[in-house]
Amino acid sequence: MSGKVCIIGGGGVRTPLLIHGLLQSQNILKISELVLFDVSHERAELMAALGREIASNMGVDIRLITTSSLGAAVEGSTFVLSSVRIGGMAARARDERTAIEQGLAGQETTGPGGVAMALRTVPVALEHARVVQRMAPQAWFINFTNPAGLITQALNQHTNLRIVGICDTPAELFHRIAHALGEPVSETVCEYAGLNHLGWVRRVTVRGKDVTGQLLQNPELLRQLYHASLFDPLLIQTLQLIPSEYLFFYYSQRKAYRNQLRAGASRGEELLRLNRTLFALLQAGTPSEGLNTYRNYLMQRNSSYLRLEAEAGSAFGEESEEIDPFEIATGYHRIAIEVMTGLLSEEPKQVVVNVRNRGSIADLDDEDVVEVPCQISRSGVKPKSTGQLPEAVRGLVLAVKAYERTAIRAAIEKSWPLAQLAMLEYPIIGQWEIAEDLTRKLAESDPEFLGYLRSGETSRH
Repeated sequence: MSGKVCIIGGGGVRTPLLIHGLLQSQNILKISELVLFDVSHERAELMAALGREIASNMGVDIRLITTSSLGAAVEGSTFVLSSVRIGGMAARARDERTAIEQGLAGQETTGPGGVAMALRTVPVALEHARVVQRMAPQAWFINFTNPAGLITQALNQHTNLRIVGICDTPAELFHRIAHALGEPVSETVCEYAGLNHLGWVRRVTVRGKDVTGQLLQNPELLRQLYHASLFDPLLIQTLQLIPSEYLFFYYSQRKAYRNQLRAGASRGEELLRLNRTLFALLQAGTPSEGLNTYRNYLMQRNSSYLRLEAEAGSAFGEESEEIDPFEIATGYHRIAIEVMTGLLSEEPKQVVVNVRNRGSIADLDDEDVVEVPCQISRSGVKPKSTGQLPEAVRGLVLAVKAYERTAIRAAIEKSWPLAQLAMLEYPIIGQWEIAEDLTRKLAESDPEFLGYLRSGETSRH
């Protein structure tokens, strides 16, 4: 029984989807109280109203409340789910525009946008985690907050909480692989390892039979593995690895950048407009009307994923998929529920999550957070051994992990030089002068959350 569950960042657009997933598993979770906390109490109330409508439609009786006190929100919780976007969608849009102006693709978790998000988020995520550590020391802290692997590593390093980082990217890839092969997901096993938004499938088996070669040899099947035209099948065949979708911003950085220039926008800029429309409609309508508005919003958002970066044109220019987003088999909410129900179960579940390495990937330190298959049960989260990384990707993973460590130090120490070094270490950026310009411009564009970097600036000219 989970008892009380708290969602930090409960005013975010994922919250109703998450509430739906939690209520679907109420027979296992047995949640007595669900509390939403957000710095925008108005948004939290809007999401709570949708949540209550969902609960009513599902016939589930649950106490669903909001509070402006983080301490009260988390006190006594069994699970704390954290999904915050510091600075909101406006910060993402600014970061992505800054990246584009420097000749790099604008994306929220990779490249300059990912660095800015990390530097902005680490201090706040640590503040939240320390409140949880004080008010609910036995809670499981499930981190959705991006960049998920880096934030999970920062919280592991600087708190004593029980933390799991989650992302739906691996599970989405596994489902698409099974669908391309025409096989049930339950009988398809994908061997996966890497970091968050930097992972690969190296082997696929169906009912114990290795079908990796069958998949790699078929360009048409490989094209079915992603929402948009991301990877040349020859790249996948030559790597002998199936990359998760965010590798697009490493393997095709210039293509992504040029498509953003052609489109005249980044996805963050388009989502900013879409979200403003959503919240205006939610404020104006009844909860029942709001739920239909929200469902249509998700359908439009999901169907457009990565199309702008991969194919140019507006991300929202095409008809949305006619699939009920509450019934989609993948998504953050599905992974969260798998993890939570696993942690309440005697029988282990295998889920890909972000946890301390503890020998899972031989090339990385035990304390590094990695994204690997884990056995999850009442006894905890145990990463499976995945051996050494293939040579074709080992250097990239080590470089990105070095960047993550340095970015965490930069945020903790509030250090301009370390922030610039993090960008230098990051393969997507990798140049000192560009790193300097980016650090300055990101700090100037966000004095509230990144202004601390400017205090460490020294004259270089």
